[in-house]
Amino acid sequence: MKFLAITLIVHRPDPVTGVQKPTHDRFREVVDNALLAEELGFDGFGVGERHERPFISSSPTVVLSHIAALTRRIRLFTAVTTLSLLDPVRAYEDYATLDHLSGGRLELIIGKGNGAAQRELFHVTPEDQWERNAESYEVFRQIWRQDRVTAETRFRPPLKDAEVWPRPLQQPVRVWHGSATSKESVDLAARYGDPLFSANVTNPIEPYAELIRYYRERWEFYGHDPSDIAVGAGTAGLYVARTSQEAVEAYRPIFEGTLAFQQQAGLPVVFETLEDFVERSSALIGSPQQIIDKVHRYHDQFGHTVLHLHADASGLNETQHRDSLELFQSEVASVLRHEIPDPPFAWGPVLPVEPSTEEPAHV
Repeated sequence: MKFLAITLIVHRPDPVTGVQKPTHDRFREVVDNALLAEELGFDGFGVGERHERPFISSSPTVVLSHIAALTRRIRLFTAVTTLSLLDPVRAYEDYATLDHLSGGRLELIIGKGNGAAQRELFHVTPEDQWERNAESYEVFRQIWRQDRVTAETRFRPPLKDAEVWPRPLQQPVRVWHGSATSKESVDLAARYGDPLFSANVTNPIEPYAELIRYYRERWEFYGHDPSDIAVGAGTAGLYVARTSQEAVEAYRPIFEGTLAFQQQAGLPVVFETLEDFVERSSALIGSPQQIIDKVHRYHDQFGHTVLHLHADASGLNETQHRDSLELFQSEVASVLRHEIPDPPFAWGPVLPVEPSTEEPAHV
């Protein structure tokens, strides 16, 4: 199993202290968390893309390029790239450049996105958002694979024998399809034989498990080998401590502060108590063994081989945050890496096969 640390770069007051960091300090925190993730042995670091409050993750390519310059090993993910809002040609140019600068460490998780404010900002309607996402992905995919592209499009000017530069380093970049509620996103992933990444954050396990089952059905419908399926899944929170009692009590003020924010903002509340949140959400809060057991319970339903965790402290103090991540890596990830398989592809750059220089054998 592989492990990602992911941030959506939420910028709002700390749920425990009520203090909101300056924007500059929040970006510095994201970079520091990426460096910590590489230091501790995480396999990837992801940055979201949102164009509305309370997020400041509107330019993931810029943030990931800065992180790429400071790291050497960790793979760099988008979480998610909102292709429904973007020109696929411009998105390709940005991401191909980032891929070269990072030495082929880029992976994309794409999605149509959500949130009314960002739709309005880009003049996208709920009715056409899915179609925009699908069209943009198909053009993006074509550009990555072909030196010249012709495409009849509805939502941007058509392309005719167009060249787009720079040409890619990874051939092609791996694209995961992020899915929270949409069967259309799941079907698009299955149609092209791409991996799926389940959000798995807001609700209990059932709706996410249903979408993943649908993905597997559609994968086989489109004629792909079931052994090539790769599924990733998110988590709703993380705090690992030596005992469950210590973990729950440390996390209680964070949960209560987050719950108060949701109620004040008029957001739907799914888990009304911390105990329910720990039991029925995807949050990993408890002792190492409890977390190992919970990941296995989800794996029984999802068959996932990649897991993402919160990169942000999100109410934990600096010591708690680092101690939790260190304990996760030393006593949780070390076990799960052994017990749950990796994705069915190499965890590295997708580069063309070099032609053999050996002389053919004479018979």
